[in-house]
Amino acid sequence: MNNTTEYIDAMPLTDTEKAALPKSNILAVHTALDGEHHQFTRDDDTPLGSVKARLEQAWPDSLAEGQLIKDDEGRDQLQAMPKATRSSMFPDPWRTNPVGRFWDRLRGREVAPRYLSRLTKEQQASEQKWRTVGTIRRYTLLVLTLAQTVVATWYMKTILPYQGWALINPADMTGQDLWVSFMQLLPYILQSGILLLFAVLFCWVSAGFWTALMGFLQLLMGRDKYSISASTVGDEPLNPEHRTALIMPICNEDVDRVFAGLRATWESVKATGNAEHFDVYILSDSYNPDICVAEQKAWMELIAEVQGEGQIFYRRRRRRVKRKSGNIDDFCRRWGNQYSYMVVLDADSVMTGECLTGLVRLMEANPNAGIIQSSPKASGMDTLYARCQQFATRVYGPLFTAGLHFWQLGESHYWGHNAIIRVKPFIEHCALAPLPGEGSFAGSILSHDFVEAALMRRAGWGVWIAYDLPGSYEELPPNLLDELKRDRRWCHGNLMNFRLFLVKGMHPVHRAVFLTGVMSYLSAPLWFMFLALSTALQVVHALTEPQYFLQPRQLFPVWPQWRPELAIALFASTMVLLFLPKLLSIILIWCKGSKEYGGFCRVTLSLLLEVLFSVLLAPVRMLFHTVFVVSAFLGWEVVWNSPQRDDDSTPWSEAFMRHGSQLLLGLVWAVGMAWLDLRFLFWLAPIVFSLILSPFVSVISSRSTMGLRTKRWKLFLIPEEYSPPQVLVDTDKYLALNRARSLDDGFLHAVFHPSFNALATAMATARHRASKVLEIARDRHVEQALNETPEKLNRDRRLVLLSDPVTMSRLHYRVWSAPEKYSSWVSYYEALKLNPLALKSK
Repeated sequence: MNNTTEYIDAMPLTDTEKAALPKSNILAVHTALDGEHHQFTRDDDTPLGSVKARLEQAWPDSLAEGQLIKDDEGRDQLQAMPKATRSSMFPDPWRTNPVGRFWDRLRGREVAPRYLSRLTKEQQASEQKWRTVGTIRRYTLLVLTLAQTVVATWYMKTILPYQGWALINPADMTGQDLWVSFMQLLPYILQSGILLLFAVLFCWVSAGFWTALMGFLQLLMGRDKYSISASTVGDEPLNPEHRTALIMPICNEDVDRVFAGLRATWESVKATGNAEHFDVYILSDSYNPDICVAEQKAWMELIAEVQGEGQIFYRRRRRRVKRKSGNIDDFCRRWGNQYSYMVVLDADSVMTGECLTGLVRLMEANPNAGIIQSSPKASGMDTLYARCQQFATRVYGPLFTAGLHFWQLGESHYWGHNAIIRVKPFIEHCALAPLPGEGSFAGSILSHDFVEAALMRRAGWGVWIAYDLPGSYEELPPNLLDELKRDRRWCHGNLMNFRLFLVKGMHPVHRAVFLTGVMSYLSAPLWFMFLALSTALQVVHALTEPQYFLQPRQLFPVWPQWRPELAIALFASTMVLLFLPKLLSIILIWCKGSKEYGGFCRVTLSLLLEVLFSVLLAPVRMLFHTVFVVSAFLGWEVVWNSPQRDDDSTPWSEAFMRHGSQLLLGLVWAVGMAWLDLRFLFWLAPIVFSLILSPFVSVISSRSTMGLRTKRWKLFLIPEEYSPPQVLVDTDKYLALNRARSLDDGFLHAVFHPSFNALATAMATARHRASKVLEIARDRHVEQALNETPEKLNRDRRLVLLSDPVTMSRLHYRVWSAPEKYSSWVSYYEALKLNPLALKSK
């Protein structure tokens, strides 16, 4: 490495500018670039003086006037965030023990309930109507669900083979052999468990059925006087006093995709002419040093390309407290009081400017709305699995979302993203205290969104779903295994949230939300137990002699019964509850026009294929979710890795590793049932054969080639593919652009490359005042790093170096000024390839 010449060549300068720089040594280069002529006591600090010049060379269009400031030690710092104006945001401790609250009440220490409305009497009267309607609707749902469950459970009881329930008398069994008594009771014990599990599961299915049915009727009629979207006409000017922050918490995400979606969203906002009412905050919790540097580069490019100086900000936290909820809380404490509203975006979120301005108008038209959740549509993926799921959510999702709104009205869900939040009450009421105690269900809350919605409603603010507001989009996991990784942490979070079920002041609807969150995953082990008990009952029926006489001196035997007509009727009614929502969805599309879904024939065929696909996947998800629930109760650690956001196929090795136990269980189950009773295998066939096929379905469905083939055939087609909105077209365009200029191995480039080192140095956040102890620590970090090869430098040590401008400057100077001494670093870096498009050349 001819260090000085190569150093100058690496900078994005014209030939004339390069020729003007001294080529004697690295020190002379930095001295020449230092326009302010800093006086440094150490040579390896001289790169600090050239930071400004190197930044202006590489990103001249990204630096607004006054954005480069001086820290307390006179070093150049890139001001990536506005000045903080702090607010207090303290959580109240959870009182999850009703006995403890009762004891406080006896001692006269009762605290006033938090569910207090902030409205005047006149405003309360105007809202009382929808609250009354909501209460009536929920009681109706409860009655319908319970009545349906009671009837179905009674039918289930009549078709079970052992009907001698009334003849069982434990007192008569005390005098006989213990084994005989056990064998008499065993079938009835199994049947009791089956009945109990059936009742719970049928109730769960019934609630979903009525939700979908009400959503279907709402969408079919097209009239909903309680829809929050109807409160504005959609063209009111935005109040300049009410500014909105678009915040995007990210953690080790696909940088190219994040900034492509964000750019498309921001340009859509600018197209509405209301950009002055919005600011963008990229709130990074990334701890991969390469991704951290790539985020900084992408932010600089975004500012230059959309002229976003002073409106698009970036911050990376060094202390990642409470994950995503802590990141949002930290924003609220520092900058929240500068904004009336904030829109929370996920890393894969894309929203149109019309949708965002519409959410702001809804907030201004509804002064008691605390959260308004949009209904994001899934799009943008090409694997067969993702396209099938996109189709399912696009076709069935509107029914269930409209149905949720029908039952919940202003006491609804918040899904954590693509929603607008009123900042002041969020700061005052929605800080999350850790759950008390020890174990896997204590500590920081994992699934924060449901809890924040419950706290917002407890404080008297409404939580609404704008289910009919278009322009909100998200992406789904590309394959089954990536979806299950996400489900594992959601499962643990929902189980944790159930501890808040009895917290004082929670609205009954949000207590029900906690319950449904648990049932979303607890239904899997309940279903598995139901199947296991049914199998055990069949084993008992096939291998043991029936007990015909259950009492002494019983005159007539109790014969095992089989009533196929009732069994078929019950099975058919259950299938109706499960599949009628799908049929209603397709009927709605037929009525409103199926052209955007590929036409009548193709959308119908897509529906049938999706039903088959869901039948194949349901038992697989059942077993995985069962393991997730059990592992949560056993305290196994949940790893919060960011889900895969790109199309990614599952290798055969991983598929058999993950699904091998399911394949084996399916084989053993099928062979065992075939040996016992081939008729029972017929009923279990959808379960066992789905398990046997699970690794094959997992791999094949993860292939982009299969997904693109169905796209060419116009199967699983959705409106966003038939006629893509401009914001999604722009996202794809900017994603391709970002992919072409992406930066890999960001940390090594931040150490070696002049421009990326200047960027990392200017954005480093550990800006402490000089001290002897600090200097010793910095020298130790640098020496330890340089005495090892780069591949042995772990993530945490890289982050320490990346966070300190002085250590980055000294590393940069050392490797360039003495390449022979640090040959392991130089050789490692020379083997890397810098994308020639990663930095604009002059």
